[in-house]
Amino acid sequence: MSTSTPTSTSPSPSGRLSIPVAHGQLEAILKTPASPVAAAVVCHPHPLGGGTMNNNVVYRAAKALNEAGLAVLRFNFRGVGASTGRYDGDAGEEEDALAALELLAQRYPGLPLWMAGFSFGARVGLTVGARDARIEKLLGIGLALRMFDYRFLDACEKPKAIIQGANDEYGGRAAIEEAFAHMTAPKKLWVVDDASHLFPHHLAQLEAAAAAASSWLAAEPYAGTP
Repeated sequence: MSTSTPTSTSPSPSGRLSIPVAHGQLEAILKTPASPVAAAVVCHPHPLGGGTMNNNVVYRAAKALNEAGLAVLRFNFRGVGASTGRYDGDAGEEEDALAALELLAQRYPGLPLWMAGFSFGARVGLTVGARDARIEKLLGIGLALRMFDYRFLDACEKPKAIIQGANDEYGGRAAIEEAFAHMTAPKKLWVVDDASHLFPHHLAQLEAAAAAASSWLAAEPYAGTP
């Protein structure tokens, strides 16, 4: 790595940095408010479907979290953008999410840690978040219920905020309400009317829901074990 390349300890003025990992590096962007109240990782949708950390939903969710006072790290999974490696099919991507989490844990010792994700990113990020004791709060957006099994959330006692499009082609209102009913409290669901999976023409409503979810999560206590 050249000396001009941002590292995990020296992000650029725009927040760009690279996270060292076993396969090389992960491209990332870290946005930090003046006095962060927590820190969150946001995971992007499926790499094989064109998902990146610059996805509109990921960007809007990260923006809402940042404006709620959180330091927010979004990153590209292995094989995406300037991240090294190649798509691994969940296990490797979970390792990537853990590397992002580790960076936040090191940079913000003592701050509560959250995990968020959209679609495939929700599957990966919430899997890691549900089992890692360092993560206190979970935010899932666009759960692709017809593609992935999210039943691991049923026994997770951490506060969970879920945002879903009412017309999501991978699990609309009826499907998410049924799945949500089985999840252990504390939990809260936001359904964005008329929105499909990528929230086209509904990004403002998605961002508003993410802001509300951020506020709810911040106020919801958690002191238990995963």
